[in-house]
Amino acid sequence: MKVEIIRSSRRTMSLEVTKDGRVLVRAPLRMPQAAIEQFVQDKKTWIEKSLLKVRERKEERSGQQKLSMDDIRKLADEALAILPAKVAFYAQKVGVTYGRITIRNQKSRWGSCSGKGNLNFNCLLMLTPEAVQDYVVVHELCHRKEMNHSDRFWREVENVLPDYRQQRDWLKEHGGSIIDSMTG
Repeated sequence: MKVEIIRSSRRTMSLEVTKDGRVLVRAPLRMPQAAIEQFVQDKKTWIEKSLLKVRERKEERSGQQKLSMDDIRKLADEALAILPAKVAFYAQKVGVTYGRITIRNQKSRWGSCSGKGNLNFNCLLMLTPEAVQDYVVVHELCHRKEMNHSDRFWREVENVLPDYRQQRDWLKEHGGSIIDSMTG
């Protein structure tokens, strides 16, 4: 197993298995090599499980059919028909206002909220369960109160959607394969 070590002026070590199957260890500049190797050894079971998940997801996605541009346009039209009503409904529950709503075809984000309160949503949300769509809408609306992912932000989300963790986990588990279905 090849491990990449990235040293920086940090205080602790961290471990990451990337989507493409690389194993990264981030370590303090002066951390002894032996300590890093012991850290990796201690986390070996976790690394192997994570690498297995990466391989399984890659296999799962390999036979997946790509969406055509026509498919994506239809999803965007569907999103324009559905998401603004969800935003209006949940904005009242969150207690916020918002600006413009834009539907995009994005490869990395499900939604975003600008400082001016404009909301962007990925048209691929239409391929997710309705509860996941609700979660993404609430998530972005809560950024109108907290433009970060602090504990206060997550409490705002939980006030509206007590089961938001299930939807967030669903996106983590299945979102990558949906995004991979885009053309290009």
